[in-house]
Amino acid sequence: MKSFSFEKLNVWQESRQLSVKIYMLTKEFPSDEKFGLISQMRRCAISIASNIAEGSGRHSNKDKARFTEIAYGSALELLNQIILATDLNFISENEYHRLRVTISKITAMLDGLYKSQLKTKV
Repeated sequence: MKSFSFEKLNVWQESRQLSVKIYMLTKEFPSDEKFGLISQMRRCAISIASNIAEGSGRHSNKDKARFTEIAYGSALELLNQIILATDLNFISENEYHRLRVTISKITAMLDGLYKSQLKTKV
C-alpha cells in the first residue's frame, strides 16, 4: 500500500492523535453541546490534520505553506475552545494542561514546517 508524504510527518501523526483525544473527551460533554462546542472542537481538531494532508498535495511551496497556516489557525481555535470548555467545567484543569502542552507541541512543529516550506524551492 502506498504511503503519502503527509503520513510520514510527525506533526500530522500528533494532530491525528489529538483528533482522537478530542473525540473521546467530548463524548463526556453535556448532550446539549452536541451542535455547539462538541461539533466545533471536533471540526477544529480534524481541520489541523486535514489541512496538513491537503497541503502536502499542493505543487507550489507557497500553497503548501498556506495550508500549514490554516492548520496553525485551527490549532489556536481549538485551544480557545479548550479554554472555554475548562471555564464551563467540561474539562478538568489537568486535562486542560495536557491538551495545551499537546497543542503547543503541534503549533511549534507547524511553525517549523511552515518555515521550511517557505525556504524550499520547487
